[in-house]
Amino acid sequence: MKLPCEVAVKSVVPAIRALLAKELTETYKMKQTAAANLLGITQTAVSKYTHHIRGRMLQVDEEMEVTVLIKKTAASLVNGDLDKTQLVLQICDACKLVRKKGLMCELCKQANPTLNVRQCKLCLLSFCDTSTIPTSGKT
Repeated sequence: MKLPCEVAVKSVVPAIRALLAKELTETYKMKQTAAANLLGITQTAVSKYTHHIRGRMLQVDEEMEVTVLIKKTAASLVNGDLDKTQLVLQICDACKLVRKKGLMCELCKQANPTLNVRQCKLCLLSFCDTSTIPTSGKT
């Protein structure tokens, strides 16, 4: 049985990174290298995200709360208000939101065919608590 976090790492995290890369390169007109530097990934990864080669397994951009969080995170990155630890926490928060909304359920079902997604509560029960992780003090 695949754990929800295993499914999330293959689908949700790339989808979130793709939205962040798109926001940085389109809204803020950043070069791929600059966006990659802010996100802590390679320019090649940004290129694959923006050209829909990576991060397309799960559509999360139609969920308003996720979109708002992505836009807020991108703006904070551009303004220098997020360090790498805080970026990780923002990505975790976006992932938790996707899971809470049930957007990942069908992918879990594909990974675990015997799973009854209507009764499954694993994503709601398995959130890691990021509120106790120390940050550098930036907001």
